[in-house]
Amino acid sequence: MFKRVTLDNNAHILTETIPHVRSISIGFFVDIGSRYESQEINGISHFIEHMMFKGTSKRTAKDIAEELDAVGGQLNAFTTKEYTCYYARVLDEHFDLAVDLLSDMLFESKFEAKDIDRERNVIIEEIKMYEDTPDELVHDIFASSMWNGHALGQPIIGTAEVISGLSRDRLFQYYQNYYNPSKIVVAVAGNIEHEDAVKKIRKVLEGRKGTEQSRVLTSPSPRRDIICRSKETEQVHLCVGTPGLSLNNKDIYVFQMINTILGGGISSRLFQEIREQRGLVYSVYSYHSSYHDTGLFCIYAGLSKQNVDEVLDLIFKQIKIIQSNGVKEDELQRAKDQLKGNLFLSLENVSTRMSRLGKSQLYLGKVMSPDEIVKKLNKVTTSDIHELAVKMLNPSCFSFATIGPWENCGNLEKALGSLGDKEN
Repeated sequence: MFKRVTLDNNAHILTETIPHVRSISIGFFVDIGSRYESQEINGISHFIEHMMFKGTSKRTAKDIAEELDAVGGQLNAFTTKEYTCYYARVLDEHFDLAVDLLSDMLFESKFEAKDIDRERNVIIEEIKMYEDTPDELVHDIFASSMWNGHALGQPIIGTAEVISGLSRDRLFQYYQNYYNPSKIVVAVAGNIEHEDAVKKIRKVLEGRKGTEQSRVLTSPSPRRDIICRSKETEQVHLCVGTPGLSLNNKDIYVFQMINTILGGGISSRLFQEIREQRGLVYSVYSYHSSYHDTGLFCIYAGLSKQNVDEVLDLIFKQIKIIQSNGVKEDELQRAKDQLKGNLFLSLENVSTRMSRLGKSQLYLGKVMSPDEIVKKLNKVTTSDIHELAVKMLNPSCFSFATIGPWENCGNLEKALGSLGDKEN
């Protein structure tokens, strides 16, 4: 059972006590990510994340790296399109150290010029490494194909050109604007009582002023497009997809079920049809990403160039089958059991529980219990699946993105055009 408290400066603290473990996971979620960046500063949130590890007024970068290592703990961070998270996992006896270290990083980092220049080079190398990982890069290219011109279509990591031009003043001003308690959710899960956790976290937060930054979300207007990135790879990396649903949409659990049935595992229709029965790919799967006001549904396949046309036909054949024939009760029940199993197995990890608290507060302003989620999943019917599939998976709304040994887009442009002529 989780508990929550909101401080006077609008910082939120959420906890979940798990007495049968010896560890505690704590995360500071900052309500800022690449979605809120203009093109001129794209990548600044991720850059700031890096700078949090480079030294404070009382710790060097080496101190930050060593202190939790010395007690067997873990420390890390990541940036998403809509938030940044700094987290640690430690034995319960070292919770005070984790709180002190994370709060010191978030509020006392120095942003020294020499550290910024050094880390700038590190991030540019990270961008180069990312460019050499086509099975990851293609997902960013797909987002840009569907949301071209909107910040959700920008890469989280930014570009080398933008990163090279970000000054210390620009970084520090952005950090000061958004790294304040009104933008922060602290989530804790593990062997600690709510009152003890709040008491220790309150000490590092309540004396800090929370200056609310007003922000109006501008939803992206999806567009149909195809992007073919030419690269000498052995495989073509292909993403095909369409707009999805926001996290608080009433149909989100129906869409999760559709995703599971289509491409959510080795028993899914796409995996069985394209890989197991025909051997056309090594990897094929689908996923659905949700944001505050929109979402993205994507099908990925890694395959040989000569198989692209056939695999695309099979993908849209499976979509058409769901739209025309729906799903059977036994297949729907398997999907429900799969999602239920994934949910409860993930909750055996304290870090997953912590992350769930933080994200739920950021996106929904509330936390749903696992049993509440299962009830919503169990309410999904075959009729719900059919209706939403017809509504959301219209082939004429799909976009493509590929990375591979292209001289041109081959038949993909023709395929995209032909989809626009089809009706469900």
